[in-house]
Amino acid sequence: MNRNSSSEELTKSKLSAPTNEKGNSDFLAWDPLFSSSLESSSSASLASSSSSARPTTPLSVGTIVPPPRPASRPKLSTGKLSGINEIPRPFSPPLTSNSSPPPAAPLARAESISSISSSASLSAANTPTVGVSRGPSPVSLGNQDTLPVAVALTESVNAYFKGADPTKCIVKITGDMTVSFPSGIIKVFTSNPSPAVLCFRVKNTSKLEQILPNAQLVYSDQSQSDSSSKDFWMNMQAITVYLKKLSEQNPSASYYNVDVLKYQVSSNGIQSTPLNLATYWKCNASTTDVRVDYKYNPESMNVPSTLSNVQVVVPVDGGVTNMQSLPPAKWNADQMKAYWKISSISEKSENGGSGSLRAKFELSEGPSKPATLAVQFISEGSTLSGADVELVGTGYRLSLLKKRFATGRYMADC
Repeated sequence: MNRNSSSEELTKSKLSAPTNEKGNSDFLAWDPLFSSSLESSSSASLASSSSSARPTTPLSVGTIVPPPRPASRPKLSTGKLSGINEIPRPFSPPLTSNSSPPPAAPLARAESISSISSSASLSAANTPTVGVSRGPSPVSLGNQDTLPVAVALTESVNAYFKGADPTKCIVKITGDMTVSFPSGIIKVFTSNPSPAVLCFRVKNTSKLEQILPNAQLVYSDQSQSDSSSKDFWMNMQAITVYLKKLSEQNPSASYYNVDVLKYQVSSNGIQSTPLNLATYWKCNASTTDVRVDYKYNPESMNVPSTLSNVQVVVPVDGGVTNMQSLPPAKWNADQMKAYWKISSISEKSENGGSGSLRAKFELSEGPSKPATLAVQFISEGSTLSGADVELVGTGYRLSLLKKRFATGRYMADC
């Protein structure tokens, strides 16, 4: 398998593993955040983009005894907005009334703003999948050949910003590792009573607070003392049975993705967020002014990378009859939300990735009530943790290693 064809294997990996299994809720629960009144406003999320070729992998953490480790719409105005613009900016971005926003990239169906039905909930598990399969990638190999597998490290950054106070920022970063097997590998496994054991090493683990392997499929040695890497190996009998089950459910699939472990990343408040936010509201009987200041934060990433498909969604009640915004935003009257789209934000962006989004709303039933806004973005090619993966031993080759991070629930209040 060449590198181009192997890239198809990871197009449907999700950005966080399921959270309904017992034993994993300890670090995936957002108790400090969603036990508050915000929980009631977080009733919906982005439309799911899960693949039929990838049923949910059973993930549970239990006590196991592993075998020995194998050998090695209103009219928009561009006029000046007044009022809330005079509030000092925490990130000191210059006024942008005479500048144009970066061109917005077209969004895939699963990423469209119409799929966002709640400004306070952008679910990590439902963050849109990047990439579309371009067709089958069959594998037909003998038992002595090196078998190709692909790996994806995907991380979800969840954050809640309160006003312009950085000390009130709550951050939670989780991740998961997915292994993608080409469909042809199942025949190799089933025809060999003792296939080579697939072993892998997770490197650069110093920022990982917890690593939870899939107890049904993956073994690990809990006595490992190296703080910078951890070794794991797969239960080949269990993985063969599981892949056969997936192929029976989806016999035409060209690859099957399997969740092998989850982890939590240590965070340091607002310094761990790729995009810092601060919001301001000024609510009068007939008008509402909203401003969102943002600042790109390369120090939060292992390798600074571009934030793509940035969307900011702001719900406004009070009977909006007209909206003026800089840069231009769109108003969805049915959902009563304004949204901005920015194609990308990075260090190369204007002002180093800092700026402001401003809007003035005219109301017929004011005043409005300040609401929670939601932000979404994705970044390819890097992780926040710096974690890496390599295969250990013989029998397999890593055809592709894909890294990405994206927003889970990324919200801000005034």
